[in-house]
Amino acid sequence: MTHGRTVIRNGLVITAADELHADVLIDGERVVALAATGSPEAQAWRADRTIDATDCYVIPGGVDAHTHMELPFGGTFASDTFETGTRAAAFGGTTTIVDFAVQSVGHSLREGLDAWHAKAQGNCAIDYGFHMIMSDVTEQSLKEMDLLVEEGVTSFKLFMAYPGVFYSDDGRILRAMQRSAGNGGLIMMHAENGIAIDVLVEQALAARHTDPRYHGEVRRELLEAEATHRAIQLARVAGSPLYVVHVSAEQAVAELAQARDLGLNVFGETCPQYLFLSTDNLAEPDFEGAKYVCSTPLRPREHQAALWRGLRTNDLSVVSTDHCPFCFVGQKDLGRGDFSKIPNGLPGVENRMDLLHQAHLDGHISRRRWIELACATPARMFGLYPRKGTIAPGADADIVVFDPHDRYTMSAATHHMNVDYSAYEGRQVTGRARTVLSRGAVVVDGGEYLGHAGHGTFVPRATCAYLN
Repeated sequence: MTHGRTVIRNGLVITAADELHADVLIDGERVVALAATGSPEAQAWRADRTIDATDCYVIPGGVDAHTHMELPFGGTFASDTFETGTRAAAFGGTTTIVDFAVQSVGHSLREGLDAWHAKAQGNCAIDYGFHMIMSDVTEQSLKEMDLLVEEGVTSFKLFMAYPGVFYSDDGRILRAMQRSAGNGGLIMMHAENGIAIDVLVEQALAARHTDPRYHGEVRRELLEAEATHRAIQLARVAGSPLYVVHVSAEQAVAELAQARDLGLNVFGETCPQYLFLSTDNLAEPDFEGAKYVCSTPLRPREHQAALWRGLRTNDLSVVSTDHCPFCFVGQKDLGRGDFSKIPNGLPGVENRMDLLHQAHLDGHISRRRWIELACATPARMFGLYPRKGTIAPGADADIVVFDPHDRYTMSAATHHMNVDYSAYEGRQVTGRARTVLSRGAVVVDGGEYLGHAGHGTFVPRATCAYLN
C-alpha cells in the first residue's frame, strides 16, 4: 500500500545526534529527504499531504524492545492482545515493539516462535519483532539458535528466576552464551537468584506475610545484584555479550558499571516503573499494592537516583517498558491472601515516551538522550537501525509529531491499554504524541485512531550493532 508523498513542515527535528529546524519529506513508506525549514530545497517540495508541526518536535517513533502481549503467566494471560497493545503503543508514540516468543519446556524454539507469529500476524497496528525466550536449553535448542539468528530473531532471553517455569541453571546459561558467542546473537538475562528467592517466599508465607508488599521484600536487591554479577562472569567465560533486562537496584547498576569500565560488552536496561514508582506503591492498602507487582520488583525510592545516574553515564543504555498488563479485577486478585500468586507485570507501553519527556523537563536527561534511550539505542541494540530509531533518508517513516506543551493527567479512564488501572493514575505530565506515522501511514492524529490491525509487519532483525 502506498501513501504518496507527505511533507512534515516547521517542526524541530530531534534525533539522538541532532536537533534542527527542518522539514521532512516522505515518499511512500520511507523518509527521502530533510532540509532546513524555509530553505529553497524544502520550499520546492510538492506532496500529497502536508503536516504542520509548528511549535512541535518531530521525533523518530519509539522502539520498545521489551513487551509481553498475550503472555501466559501464573494461570492467566497478559490482558493486552497484539491488537490492543500495539494500538496503545501507537497512541503513546511507539511505532515498533520487540515482543517475546516463548519456548515451553519439552518443545522446540520453532514451535514457540511459530505460536507467537500466529498471535501477532494480521493483528498489529505497528511493526514488531521477536526475541526468543529459552526455557529448555538442550542440544537441539542450541542448534536452533543458529537458524533463528539467520531469520532475524537475533536475541535470546534466559531466566535466573522462576524455578520450574522459565529457570535455567548456570550450566545451561553458559551453553547458550557460548552458542550466541558463535552465531552473533545477544543473550538477554532476567537476573535474580530465583532459587534463593523461593526460599524467602516460602518463609514469608509461613510467617503469614501475605500482602503485596512482601513481593518486594523477598526479591532482595542483593539477589538481583548477585545474579547480575554471576551473569556477567558467565558471559566473560563464554566470550559472549550480555543484555540485562529491567534493572531496578542500585547494587545491580554498580555491577554493570564495573563490567563496562572493564570494556566488556555488557548492557543494561531499566523501565519507567523503576524510575517513577517505588515500594511505597507496593505498600498501598486494601490490596492496591498488587497493581504494582512486577519482577524485578519496585525498589525503595532511594534507588532512583542511581538509575537516573546510570542512564546519564550509559551504564544503563535503554529504557523499555516490560509491558505485561494484568487487570486488577479477575487477574491481580488471584493473589489475595498469597502475594506469590499475583501475576507479575505492569502496563506501560503507552506511557514510556511521555514519562521520559517529563524526565527531560525534570532535569534528569537531555532531549537527545530521551530519543537515544527510547528510539535509537534500542534500534541499534536489536538490529533495527537505521531502518528504525532515527529520521534520515532511507529510514522507515516511523515519525511522531510530539507536542511538548500538551499537559495532561495519566488515567485508566483515558488510556488505550486493555487493562482496568493505570500504574501512573493521576500523574500529570507535559508533552504527548499528536500525530503518529508508521511507515508513512498516519495511525494516530489528535487523539483519533486512524490505523488498522494488520498494518504492522514482522521485521527481521540484524545482530546487535554495538558488537560489529
